[in-house]
Amino acid sequence: MTTSTVTPTGATPVVRLYDRMYHDRLSPQEVLAVRERVRAMADEVVAPAAHAIATGDERVEGFPREVFDELARRGLFRIPFAGDVGGDDLTHPATATAVAVEEIAYHSNSVAAVFDVHCILAGNALKHGTDKQKQQWLRPLVAGEIVGSFATSEPGASSDLAPTAVQTRADRTGDGWVLNGTKRWITNSPVAAFVVVLARTDDRLTTFIVPTNAPGVSVGLPDRKIGNRGQLTADVTFSDVRLTDDDVLGRPGEGLKIALQTLTYGRIGIGAAGVGMAQAAFDHMTAHLTTRHAFGKPLGANQHWQFAVAEYATQLEAARSTYLKAALRMDEGVDFPEPEAAMAKLLGTRLSVDIARDAVQVFGGMGFVQERGADGATSVVSTLYRDSKIGEIYEGANEIQKWVIARRVLGRDVTG
Repeated sequence: MTTSTVTPTGATPVVRLYDRMYHDRLSPQEVLAVRERVRAMADEVVAPAAHAIATGDERVEGFPREVFDELARRGLFRIPFAGDVGGDDLTHPATATAVAVEEIAYHSNSVAAVFDVHCILAGNALKHGTDKQKQQWLRPLVAGEIVGSFATSEPGASSDLAPTAVQTRADRTGDGWVLNGTKRWITNSPVAAFVVVLARTDDRLTTFIVPTNAPGVSVGLPDRKIGNRGQLTADVTFSDVRLTDDDVLGRPGEGLKIALQTLTYGRIGIGAAGVGMAQAAFDHMTAHLTTRHAFGKPLGANQHWQFAVAEYATQLEAARSTYLKAALRMDEGVDFPEPEAAMAKLLGTRLSVDIARDAVQVFGGMGFVQERGADGATSVVSTLYRDSKIGEIYEGANEIQKWVIARRVLGRDVTG
């Protein structure tokens, strides 16, 4: 594994500690090769643009288009998919995709989130499509010719996807369907060519492929968030959108299973993104602890920070191994690899917040700024602090992950 050195503006060079800390005995050789390949493209393509992405305005022009296009050219979006749609046709695509997310998130969780929704959510959902749908939508998605989006959340429904909670409806007509409703927090929607939409059909749920340029589809102004500014999210409203049976993804009434399986995969990806941010925060924090002096000694000479580093190193080991195990089970054909998927999401995202918070503390005033006025020096850890929090919230809040784990331990009869 190539060990890269990260040098943010005005900061001490930071060497990744992954190779020293983590001895991977889980990943197959093809996955290790993907990690090295994606690390190189992330260092070359994502890292130079990361600060601009993290501090940019959340409008359509703020979408990291040049980075997206270059990652597409280098084949990033081929990793999760089979050869018949232009993918890499890997034996362990879920595990390779998860490590790719980690490597991208090390530099930019915004770009990792774009990749997650484009490939893991929208792309994975399209695997349930017909050959015609795959050729029309999935093949250009894999090539990066279009951007994909995935819509389950609504103003009144997010973690709860029961048919009674979902208000977006698709009603049967003589020659197809009429779609009405609003989806909220929909990543990539301002720049997407299509949205995979979960809608209520009678008393069940169905997924539809909805082109964003279809009459009656309206994408709102992107949200302005505290972090992940390169991950554009917006409301998507459907007003009497007419669809045909060719727009149904999978079978009518089977949308909930498609959505839940896709979101389970997504949670593994979000756990991996958390590990990527946690590793970045850890690397910057430890570098500062060894080079910054106070009271005549390095900050790292204080036992408080020594114990914190030891705890975080141990938790990074556990979090990375957990998401790899969940992904490997998925590659073995387990659609819902629980409790590992829930554990991976819980561990990785919580850890990224914890280490980023302590990294800000270690850097002091420099940890709290985006850019220092005196010399233009930028702060990586402040970006990590802002970006990491969303991981505990989206694709199933961490409280939901605890419930999933508890249900495995105590049983459905007890937990409900």
